[in-house]
Amino acid sequence: MDRIPQLAAAFLLLAVLSSANATRPGKISKVLPHWLDQQGRHTLSPSLLERDTYQAKLRADRSLCSGIRFDVKWSKNTSVNVKLQLELQVTDGTEPIVLEQAINPSRRSGWDAITLDGDAFTAIGKIIAWRVRLLDGDMELADRRSFLWTDRKPAGDAEKPAAD
Repeated sequence: MDRIPQLAAAFLLLAVLSSANATRPGKISKVLPHWLDQQGRHTLSPSLLERDTYQAKLRADRSLCSGIRFDVKWSKNTSVNVKLQLELQVTDGTEPIVLEQAINPSRRSGWDAITLDGDAFTAIGKIIAWRVRLLDGDMELADRRSFLWTDRKPAGDAEKPAAD
C-alpha cells in the first residue's frame, strides 16, 4: 500500500519533466569539431582512442589538414524551415565566419555536418571559438558554443565609466 503514493509521485514527476521538454522548440545535444586530413578523414580507425590521437596530431600540424567538419546532433519540435548556423571566431578577422546548413524538413532530429574546407579553410587564421545555432528563419531555437566564445561588441559601444 505504501508504494502507490510513491509510484503516483514518480509518474507525476515524469509527466512534468516530459511536458517541459516538449515545450522547448529545439535542442543541440552535441557539437563535435573534427579536423580533416588531406583525404577528408577525421580518424584512421573506428577506435575512439585512435580518433582522439589522430585529432591531436592534426591540430598540432595544420599542414596535414584539408578542412574542419562540425558534426552536430540536434532535435526540433517546430516548423519545416529550420537550419543550422555555424559561426567561427578566427585570429585574422574581426567578424565571425558564418556557414549555414539547411535541414531536411521531414526530419525531427539527427546528425548533420557543416564543413569548412578548400580555399576557404586555408584562408582563415587559427580558430579561436565557435558557436552553432538551430534557427527557424531568424528565430533562435537552440545554441551550443565553445567555452571561449564571446559576443563581441563594436569598440564604439564600450561602456563608459560612471562619472563621480
